[in-house]
Amino acid sequence: MEIKAIEHDFSICKVEDYSQVNFESEYCFIGQTDEEKSLVCITEDVPDNVTDWDDGWKAFRIQGILDFSLVGILSKITALLAENNIGIFAISTYNTDYILTKQENFQKALDVLSDKGYKIVS
Repeated sequence: MEIKAIEHDFSICKVEDYSQVNFESEYCFIGQTDEEKSLVCITEDVPDNVTDWDDGWKAFRIQGILDFSLVGILSKITALLAENNIGIFAISTYNTDYILTKQENFQKALDVLSDKGYKIVS
């Protein structure tokens, strides 16, 4: 299985609303519940109306389109990272999964996955 490292820095944010979000950005993930409005975006695209945020995240994705019938792909990766004390923030899209780690753990995460047979591509 291939893992693609993404070359951007990311921020995880809470926003007042989505009026200032750059939806044309290469990466923009939003989530809304009855308690909050969340945004994960490239750090340079953090809007002015954030109420809380955390910078310093890097991301990779599982390459290709994952069929909904596939089971355990994300859990295997996150278990490997957890065994190596690497915290994650996971995002699933229709096609695939994205995993963010803090910048200081990013290369270690890629090395752990590479050592377990995952092919790392850029």
